[in-house]
Amino acid sequence: MGSAASKLSTNNIGTKAKAIFFIALLLFAGAVGAMYRDNAFVFNTQDARPPPRKSLHRVHRRRPPGSELLPRGIVQKTTNFEMEASLTGNPESQRDKAPPPKKSLLAVPVGVKNKPVVDKLVSKFLDAGGFTVMLFHYDGAFEQWADLEWSNRAVHVAARRQTKWWFAKRFLHPDVVADYEYVFLWDEDIEVDAFNPARYLDVVRREGLEVSQPALDRRSEIHHAITTRKLIPTKDVHRRALDTRCHADSAGPPCVGWVEMMVPVFSRAAWKCTWKMIQNDLIHGWGIDYKLGYCAQGDRARNVGVVDTEYVLHRGDPMLSDGDKAAPSKSRGAVRWRSNKEMKMFNRRWEEAAAEDSSWPDPYAAQPATASST
Repeated sequence: MGSAASKLSTNNIGTKAKAIFFIALLLFAGAVGAMYRDNAFVFNTQDARPPPRKSLHRVHRRRPPGSELLPRGIVQKTTNFEMEASLTGNPESQRDKAPPPKKSLLAVPVGVKNKPVVDKLVSKFLDAGGFTVMLFHYDGAFEQWADLEWSNRAVHVAARRQTKWWFAKRFLHPDVVADYEYVFLWDEDIEVDAFNPARYLDVVRREGLEVSQPALDRRSEIHHAITTRKLIPTKDVHRRALDTRCHADSAGPPCVGWVEMMVPVFSRAAWKCTWKMIQNDLIHGWGIDYKLGYCAQGDRARNVGVVDTEYVLHRGDPMLSDGDKAAPSKSRGAVRWRSNKEMKMFNRRWEEAAAEDSSWPDPYAAQPATASST
């Protein structure tokens, strides 16, 4: 009996002790919670924990692709072709200089055989001021340009037997040319006696042209009526052509909203769009001219035009042949055959892409090309 009473007393004491311990634990937890809410108590390990996954995702979405792991202030998304005057000096003092004036870019594929014509072309742009010049040496002979006064001020890129559009796709990425207001992507066989680059840009800005070209002197090699200079220009710019295949009601290229690919000029925004449209493997660029209106940042009938008051002469000199593998005439014929083949491939890719992308509304579906580029 005594033993049973003793066990009962011990159990009561143990039960009370457990109850007291549990109550104390609840009180301690409540106190800690209150202190945490009042910021009076912070675990040291809190700062070591990574932010929630959703937070990281939201932060990364706001940063340029590829820079998610970098502090925002160190990221430079774009660059340019401006050259440093010296390898020495204090870079801190250079940062305090006034920002440079707006510049545009002239990029030309060149061969040494057309050196005199290119010399006049580049000199006209550099004398006007506000231009950076980049030469694509498709014959690899960039050393033979060193005797020209302006050669050290130009950027030279050499790759043998490559086209203007091959160079443009690889070296004129929109992030590289983002500092330039306009991109002039011209052929080398262009005479500029009647052309003033500064006045040309004045017209382009005033008229709101996103894609443009200077009109062609009537002595030029001309392929499309819209590029020809008016006999008696009454305006600075014309935006449509009237001839045997282009009528007053024609609404598509090459009658309206069209420039040729020998001397195109692109705004920064238009070039960003056009660069994405250039195909890596279609090196002659045929067919793109019929689609440039899609990159005109609005109505192609308004934002694409030919400037009559500043015009050039297109000599029509053959630039590229297939090296020494064939006679010049045969080689040029082979290049033209491939160009036509590329145009058909580009058009087919466009049609397939448009059909597959159900979310893309074609703004010119009701205004097809007047003359098929196929």
